[in-house]
Amino acid sequence: MREKTNLTEEKCSENPYCAGFCARVLDWFARHGRKDLPWQVEDPYAVWVSEIMLQQTQVAKVLDYYARFMQRFPTLGHVAEASEDEVLALWSGLGYYNRARYLHRAAQICVEKHAGALPSSLDALMALPGIGRSTAGAILSLSGQGAYPVLDGNVKRLFARYFAVDGDTGGGNTLRTLWQLAEAHVPLRHCGKYNQALMDLGATVCTRGKPQCLHCPLQASCGAFQAGRVHELPAAKRKQSSRKVTLYLAVLMRQGADGPEVFLQQRNTSGIWPGLWFVPVFDDEQALRQWQQCHDVNVGQQLPVVEHVLTHRRLQLYPFCTWVQADVADRLEGRWLAVDKLDEVAHPRALSRLLDKYRDLMGGWMITVAGL
Repeated sequence: MREKTNLTEEKCSENPYCAGFCARVLDWFARHGRKDLPWQVEDPYAVWVSEIMLQQTQVAKVLDYYARFMQRFPTLGHVAEASEDEVLALWSGLGYYNRARYLHRAAQICVEKHAGALPSSLDALMALPGIGRSTAGAILSLSGQGAYPVLDGNVKRLFARYFAVDGDTGGGNTLRTLWQLAEAHVPLRHCGKYNQALMDLGATVCTRGKPQCLHCPLQASCGAFQAGRVHELPAAKRKQSSRKVTLYLAVLMRQGADGPEVFLQQRNTSGIWPGLWFVPVFDDEQALRQWQQCHDVNVGQQLPVVEHVLTHRRLQLYPFCTWVQADVADRLEGRWLAVDKLDEVAHPRALSRLLDKYRDLMGGWMITVAGL
């Protein structure tokens, strides 16, 4: 049975540190916190979208994506009515695409089961795809619907240092300890500002690499600072080895009515870039050549290797670019898309990088097939 996380007034008042800790955090937020972010509104939907985008992504990168997404999908209902491909198209380049898939499915569930709105209880929110305990607490507290703790990566780091908590913050006893501390320090008033302040402190002051302890309002009572362990806590996670993957790409171009077009195929729902649109991909050069021969496609020009880094994989991309005639283009099963209209489909950032590299290499878009 899931543990309830809402605090009672009695529990909060039992903690002798809560009032002073929260007061210092809120005072810092009043003077230095970020208060002009577009999702800082009492709209659960807006908060939800921002929280999903901000998972493993910095604020500076999210701002433009958030603005475009909200312009296209101003309400939860608009997301639910859209196709998954439409949602993914606006997520292109933001990475971690399952976040967008879960958001889309959660919106549909809200329409089916919650009258087209996000539920207002913690447990009901956590039952939706892609919404964990911290995200649910953020949605409710930041939109003014209750006092709930948050424990994103920035807050975990801050709490681990302040309370001198050893161990990996990602699981086990350490994570349970951090949740207990987070619960015990939730103020019943101004909880949204308090949670935003904690996240801001972690993101801008109590940073991973170069923490600015001299500017921290919690320095005087910080366990890590007092013990000289700021750079030891939280404990470093064991890094997963990055696997090298070599792929061969068929970059097919043609001259369209409105300019150069690139040939794309939708990826399978498993493997790298599931469900996204990309150029044909092959595991080895022989498979690429066989595909080209089967479809009467010229070998083409080999472009410089592009290295593209994913979370646990380093992709070595070997692109071969060919401009094709109309009769060949019409026989291919896929989609031709103008290079200046990539935003119309969900695609990985690697596609934009490939096309930019080719354009820069050639000094612009050059047609290399006689007769075009």
